Amino acid sequence: MKTDLVVMARPLRIWMLAGSLTAFSACALAQAPTDTSPASTTGRSADSSMAGPAPVARNPVDPFEPFNRGVFRFNKAVDDAVLKPVATTYRDVVPSLMRSGVTNFFSNLGDVWNFANNVLQLKGQNSAETFMRLNVNTFFGLGGLLDVASDLGIERHSADFGQTLGYWGVPAGPYVMLPLLGPSTVRDTAALPLDWKGDPVSYVDDSGAGVALSGLRIVDKRARYLRTTSLLEDAALDPYSFVRDAYLQRRKAEIGGVRGRQDDEE
Repeated sequence: MKTDLVVMARPLRIWMLAGSLTAFSACALAQAPTDTSPASTTGRSADSSMAGPAPVARNPVDPFEPFNRGVFRFNKAVDDAVLKPVATTYRDVVPSLMRSGVTNFFSNLGDVWNFANNVLQLKGQNSAETFMRLNVNTFFGLGGLLDVASDLGIERHSADFGQTLGYWGVPAGPYVMLPLLGPSTVRDTAALPLDWKGDPVSYVDDSGAGVALSGLRIVDKRARYLRTTSLLEDAALDPYSFVRDAYLQRRKAEIGGVRGRQDDEE
């Protein structure tokens, strides 16, 4: 009974991933041009008076934009109905000191996977600093509740497996918006199963505790972005495009090494 939820959650994650990729393929096929021959072009020109408006050129980094926008609207509806109200209550009710402790605790757990990916990217200094952060905060920061390492000037170097793939030359591929999970690329989506596998919370034996920890982390993260999303909704003329461009620029900046940067720029 203790592992039922964990066993059920892993197939659900894979199902969501497979469903998203299937939808992306279907969308691409549905929108593919059918005929670009000269004769066909001439025929269309002759009937231009009866034809509709010319198709809008697609963004090369976002060929699935119509589908992605639909997922973006779905995610926003879920956020408005569930996540945002819960995160707002959490921010208003839980004292700031306790919220900082929760954030520090999950950041310290995340440094385990950060360290592994910095090693895979052959980043010696980043690996050493991440290893030091993990030990300092675990042993002197009450299990990570206090961020002693930052007070000592030891920087955090976040890294995931999608970033590692980019470092070793795997191109980012098209931009995709995943249901509930948010912005991504084909490369980062393919890396998600390993990122989930590298999450220490996924190894909690007590399924109830694992679900509670995952839920608390989601709420805490959403609470930290409440002000940012409010500014985005007020300032951005097209929130979807803003989120897409900001995500892609941030991912490019996170890819370390010359090869990774070149591939992402292409």
